[in-house]
Amino acid sequence: MTPEREQKLLSILQRRQPDLTLIAEQVHKPRNISALIRNCDAAGVAEVQVVRPKEGFQHYRGTALGSDRWVDMALHDTLDEAILAARAKGMAIYAAHFSDEALPYREVDYTRPCAIIMGAEKEGISPRAAELADQHIIIPMQGVVSSLNVSTAAGIILAEAVDQRLKAGLYDQSRMPPEWIARKMFESRHPKVAEFCRRRNLAYPEFDAVGEMLAPQAWNEQVTQGNAPTSSRD
Repeated sequence: MTPEREQKLLSILQRRQPDLTLIAEQVHKPRNISALIRNCDAAGVAEVQVVRPKEGFQHYRGTALGSDRWVDMALHDTLDEAILAARAKGMAIYAAHFSDEALPYREVDYTRPCAIIMGAEKEGISPRAAELADQHIIIPMQGVVSSLNVSTAAGIILAEAVDQRLKAGLYDQSRMPPEWIARKMFESRHPKVAEFCRRRNLAYPEFDAVGEMLAPQAWNEQVTQGNAPTSSRD
């Protein structure tokens, strides 16, 4: 990795937002999940929350165009689990949902820690999601069709969140844990090693603050001898 590439990646990763996320509720089309991840990367979201759809979860990388390398994905078995995880981080819960209480998406505050629930294709969010949300938000529509594709709607809402957060200076300084940045740098510097570890359920080798392996020869010997530490990743 060149010094220029290193500095560019560090700059991008340091601007990630630890307190802004999407919750994809029962979004079952893999292309849409990937498109949501791509939107999150563009908005500087560090992690997207995915509630396992009843149809089963299938990861699709094509639409993400590699952005899935830079955005973590947390899988949840239930919506309640995803919302509890967000609330544990102090996040307000917004839900894209048509209701009498819904506000136009530009009228809510995205500079506060928040999670935005986006619903499944056709059905939208569940009654449970509507009940648990702190605020319903809508994108005012002027056409015959009253809804947008989930990834398009998410992109519009996230663009407003980015605008508000830029004006508030939330991208101006790093708020991400240094260990998260170091892990992402390692995965970028050594993608084959990272993939090998994920396939074998091995812990990553030790690395420094910019993701450079500290003792690659010793780690290789551990792998060869079959005594490399196993992973504690979810």
